[in-house]
Amino acid sequence: MKAPPTISSSSTLLNTISLRKISISPFLFTILASIIIISILYRSNNFNCLFEQRLHPMTSLSTRSSRSAVKKGDDRELPFAVGKSEGGEKCDVFSGRWVKDELNRPLYEESECPYIQPQLTCQEHGRPDKEYQYWRWQPHGCSLPSFNATFMLESLRGKRLMFVGDSLNRGQYVSLVCLLQSMIPENAKFMKTFDSLTVFRAEEYNATIEFYWAPFLLESNSDNAIVHRVPDRMIRKGSINKHGRHWKGVDIMVFNTYLWWCTGKKMKFLEGGSFDDENKTIVELETEDAYRLAITSMVRWVEKNMDPEKTRVFFTSMSPYHEKSAEWGDEPGGNCYNQTTPIEDPTYWGNGSRKGIMRVIGEVFSELEIPITFLNITQLSEYRKDAHTAIYKKQWSPLTEEQLANPVSYADCVHWCLPGLQDTWNELLFAKLFYP
Repeated sequence: MKAPPTISSSSTLLNTISLRKISISPFLFTILASIIIISILYRSNNFNCLFEQRLHPMTSLSTRSSRSAVKKGDDRELPFAVGKSEGGEKCDVFSGRWVKDELNRPLYEESECPYIQPQLTCQEHGRPDKEYQYWRWQPHGCSLPSFNATFMLESLRGKRLMFVGDSLNRGQYVSLVCLLQSMIPENAKFMKTFDSLTVFRAEEYNATIEFYWAPFLLESNSDNAIVHRVPDRMIRKGSINKHGRHWKGVDIMVFNTYLWWCTGKKMKFLEGGSFDDENKTIVELETEDAYRLAITSMVRWVEKNMDPEKTRVFFTSMSPYHEKSAEWGDEPGGNCYNQTTPIEDPTYWGNGSRKGIMRVIGEVFSELEIPITFLNITQLSEYRKDAHTAIYKKQWSPLTEEQLANPVSYADCVHWCLPGLQDTWNELLFAKLFYP
């Protein structure tokens, strides 16, 4: 028996049929014609766009993560949103404006979420206004998808989501817990802390949302999650595995690191000995060089330990602070205290957010071999001088009479009230996770 002829393409198939003058039923002809049309469309960009537009948000994590990869050597877009306008072929969800929305904000009430630390409960600690809770981020030319807690919990079923970084990443972690926890029965959720790791568990979903304290990502003398304010910060070079062993097995990772690098001095790297040794080998690096070393270590750890087919990795950009009112045109000598409205200048960029650090991120991420999605919250947060905790938080040390007489002197212009700005960060995380 002769072997059937080899068919190399749909055109060869038609030629074979034509030469042999085979009689084809209408049904068979319809199938063959469909195959040809689909083959042509599949090779076109229009078909791919049509397919992507109809993708359900539950598309596999690996499919979405591959689309978010940064092309090696592509440095056309450093991670800035300064001065971007409403034009452009695609919507940049990180470029936009704040609009008042008292109908749909806040997304939860402070009193309804028992997991907010007292450092972030501004209403409980006497903040007289609630205006900071009513602002919604509106990207130019598109809108963010509505945050859907039920959908996200279902998507996290059987999975681990972990935030890794400093207290600002912990604030985003708590915000996400608050956005989700009201959908879970009281007896089916809990939060526990184990040294550097805090875990919120949703029993019915067999899911955890976790926070791991590692302000430099690398091992440092500031790694104690409770007692970490040291005058002379020091980092051990090449030590990411000290923390990284606790990150293995996570399905969704959200890294951040920035605030702790802002010392105004060169960063000290430990190359020999222990942090407590009198005789130890220390190398001092400029902040940008030290930061590049840490980010590169993080990227290499991700490449070695995380499977892009099964996991998603995010990196959140620097969170700005508002400590000098003259920067946004107010009288000198003030800060975020008593600020009740956002900054309206679309090009505003405070001196506390180092563009050199943003360039380092852009350069390292332009060489990525694995997909890491960049959450560029810096510019949109720059506008929110009104959203800080200021003086409306638990004070861990008694205030002096001089401080009480001058609230500006002890206002916290680094951290953010909850509910508030960091809920928007999680709306952006939700958008990038499920609608890339």
